[in-house]
Amino acid sequence: MQLYLTLVMYFDNKSFGQSYPEELDGTLDCSSIALTCRFNRWGSLLAVGCNDGRVLIFDFITRGIVKAIAAHVQPVCSLSWSRDGYKLLTASTDNTVAIWNVLTGECDRRFRFASPVLSVQFHPRNKRKFLICPLKHPAILVDLDGTHAFIPTEDELCSDSYMVASFDRRGQYLISGNSKGKINVYLTDTVQVVASFRLPSCHCVRSIETSKREQNFLSNSNDRVIRIFDLEQVLKAGINGDPEPVHKLQDLVNKTPWKVCCFSGDNEYVCGGSARTHAVYIWEKNSGSLVKILHGVKGEQLLDLVWHPARPLVCSISNGIVSVWSQTHVENWSAFAPDFKELDENVEYEERESEFDLEDEDKSVQLNAVRHIFSDEEGSQDDVLWYLPIAPEIEDPEENIYANLPTTDSSADIPAEQQSLAVSGTKKLPSPVDIPVSGSTTIDELLVMTSNAN
Repeated sequence: MQLYLTLVMYFDNKSFGQSYPEELDGTLDCSSIALTCRFNRWGSLLAVGCNDGRVLIFDFITRGIVKAIAAHVQPVCSLSWSRDGYKLLTASTDNTVAIWNVLTGECDRRFRFASPVLSVQFHPRNKRKFLICPLKHPAILVDLDGTHAFIPTEDELCSDSYMVASFDRRGQYLISGNSKGKINVYLTDTVQVVASFRLPSCHCVRSIETSKREQNFLSNSNDRVIRIFDLEQVLKAGINGDPEPVHKLQDLVNKTPWKVCCFSGDNEYVCGGSARTHAVYIWEKNSGSLVKILHGVKGEQLLDLVWHPARPLVCSISNGIVSVWSQTHVENWSAFAPDFKELDENVEYEERESEFDLEDEDKSVQLNAVRHIFSDEEGSQDDVLWYLPIAPEIEDPEENIYANLPTTDSSADIPAEQQSLAVSGTKKLPSPVDIPVSGSTTIDELLVMTSNAN
C-alpha cells in the first residue's frame, strides 16, 4: 500500500504540462453536511468535519469512509493533523477543542474555552504543541506539558475584532494578523516579536496561510487582495518594516472577496475560493497570472478548500458536499514509445534475461551490508500512519455456523467490576481542561487550573 501511494505521488508530480486541476472528478459520500476538511501529510487520508459534530475519515485511494468519530455535540469548525498522522485535532462551535487517536477513535485530551474557536493547528514538528485562535481574543499556544502561552498583542482586542495566526512550515515562527491590518512574526519558543509590518490598506486580515515547501506565506484581507510574502524578506525588514509582497492576486473584473486560500502541494500555484459562489481561482505563484477558474453549481456558496499535498487535486466544500477537482486524463498511448504497436489480442511476451530487473541479481552479495528484508520497506519512514485498516462489510451473511456450538459461562471467574467494564466496552472520557482566553490571566493561574483538572 505504501509503495502504491509513493508511485501515485511520483507520477502525479512528474506529469507533463500543467499540474493543476481542470475538471470535476466527483464527490464524496459523507452521509452528512460537511463543513471543513483537511488532508494528512501525505494525502492518503482526508478528515471531514460535519454539521452534526462527527468527523469522517476517508481513505483517499478508495474514497471510502474508514472511520467515523463522534467528536462533538455541535458543528466541527476546524481540523488539523499531526505530523505522523496518528493524532487529529478538532474544534467545534461548542467552545471545545479535542485531540483524537486516529487508530482507536478515542479522545486523548479535551479543552474548553469561554469563547468560540476560529481555527486550530498542530505544530509542524511537535505533536504536543498546537495553536488555537479564539474569537475576539489573542491566540493561545498550548503545550500538553502545561506551559501554555498567550500570543502578545499591542492593545486589547475590541468587540468587533479578532486575531488569526499560523505556524511556518518548520514551526520555528508564528505569523499572526489582526483586524487592523497588522502582521506580526514571533519566535515560537519565546513568543517574542521579531518582525512586524502593516498592510497598506489597513484592512482586516481574514486568514494567514503558509507553504509547505518554501518560506512563503500569504494573507487574505478584506480589501479582496491575496498578498504573497517571502518570510526571509519580512525577517530582514524587522519590526515596523515595510516589506513588499512578492505578488498581489485579485479579481479585477468582479472584485471577488475570498473565503479561503491556500498554496498547492508543490508550491507552484495559489488557490483561492470565492466568498460569493462556488468558484475556485488558481494562479501561478511565480508569475502571478490566473491560469484556471473552476466553477461549481450556481447558487451554492463555498465553505472550505484544501489542496492535496502531493497531487494536482483540490477538494472544495459547498452546500455540505465535498467536491473533488482533478486533471483531465487523456489517453495518448503513442507518447510512451515511438515504436508503439496496438495489438488486437493478447500476446504472451517473453522477456529477455535481466530485462526488467532493477538490480543485477548475479552480483556478489555483501554479507556485512544492512539491507531491508522486503522491498516495500525501502525509503519508508518509521512510526507514521499512512492509512487505516478496515474489515469488509458482509451485506448478506450466511447462517451463523457458531450458533449450535456449546457455550461456556466464564463470567463466574471474572470479578463483578471487570464484568461491568467488559459489558460497557467504553473508555472513560477525559475531563475537559478549562483554559481562559483573556490576556489578563497569568500563566501561573493557567497552570494551576490545568493541574487541578488533571
